[in-house]
Amino acid sequence: MSDTEIPESDRLGDFPHPREAVTLVGQDAAERALFDAFMSGRMQHAWLLTGPKGIGKATLAYRMAKFALHYGTPEAARAAGARDLSVPESAAAFHQVAANSHPNLLAVRRPHDDKTKKLKTVIPVDEVRRIGHFFGLTATERGAWRVVIIDSADEMNVNSANALLKALEEPPPNGLFLVLSHQPGQLLPTIRSRCRMLRLTPLAERDIVAMMEPAERYAEVRGKEARRKFAATPAAERAPIAQLAEGSAGRALSIAAGGGLGLYKELAGLLVGLPRLDVAGVHAFADKAGRKGADDAYETMIELLTHWLQRLVRRGAGLDPGPDIVAGEGAAMARLAAGGSLDRWVEVWEKISQFTARGEALNTDRKLVILNVFSMLEAAASERAGA
Repeated sequence: MSDTEIPESDRLGDFPHPREAVTLVGQDAAERALFDAFMSGRMQHAWLLTGPKGIGKATLAYRMAKFALHYGTPEAARAAGARDLSVPESAAAFHQVAANSHPNLLAVRRPHDDKTKKLKTVIPVDEVRRIGHFFGLTATERGAWRVVIIDSADEMNVNSANALLKALEEPPPNGLFLVLSHQPGQLLPTIRSRCRMLRLTPLAERDIVAMMEPAERYAEVRGKEARRKFAATPAAERAPIAQLAEGSAGRALSIAAGGGLGLYKELAGLLVGLPRLDVAGVHAFADKAGRKGADDAYETMIELLTHWLQRLVRRGAGLDPGPDIVAGEGAAMARLAAGGSLDRWVEVWEKISQFTARGEALNTDRKLVILNVFSMLEAAASERAGA
């Protein structure tokens, strides 16, 4: 397998990697915080970029890396008239970072396992220990920045987390850590305390809809690399995909590219019938979403099911679950949430997440996993209905 064929844990399918992005949408406040800190000459050595998956944390991290590696000092950036973290596409640092070949940038992420031919499920401690060697090397230019991006810290095991903590405690001059986390509350408190936390917010639906407009408009909003992403999304699908994405551009990409909207309509069409299920329909759905080689469809289905259950719980809590994408969704959610505590649905939600994760770890037949998931839902709905 060549280097170009080795899968990357932080790349979404065949779409451009965040390090290749030219622009960043919807995170002006977070970008301004990094820019102001750098321009002040008192840049914190470690930042914890937090927020849901797919909202631009990695894009912002690589954008900051390009900026620091290109300009080096606030004076150079000021002399060049820099007003944000953008770097000319013609710059050497831009090309080197985009190609993952800059000598002063280290990305720590889940590696590919040559034995299993799959990505490892966690970031092993040896990957984190590379940071010590990286900082031990002489920078290509005296006083140049050396940047470490951890994507994501949530995927570290205990040993990896302790190794990162040690690295954070002994930062070298002009060493910069950009640590990404979707669930910072689960990180070691000592890691959080050594980083300046920067929260990124979910994107507005209008921003996600704009990404799915024809290439000419999308190029204005997102940058020319976007023309390879959403140009073919039909107009009628943009709003429902943006709703399902819940502020995540990455999730919208997955749904739009993998036929996820059609998959959701099939899934929700089955769920609105609970506690009764169309058995033939469930089996047909499981055949489609669980077939061998349909990795993207299966992963998207699990995310969409989780989204549906979240909306159900929100409805039961008196919150707005959003407009129906499939006729009768809201009424079905209200019916299933009525007449008792929501704890049972939260428990089902958690059990399904654990069950599907275990199924992947054990390489269980995906159709069987899907059928069991529907059985869990049917049982919970029957209990609620008093059957």
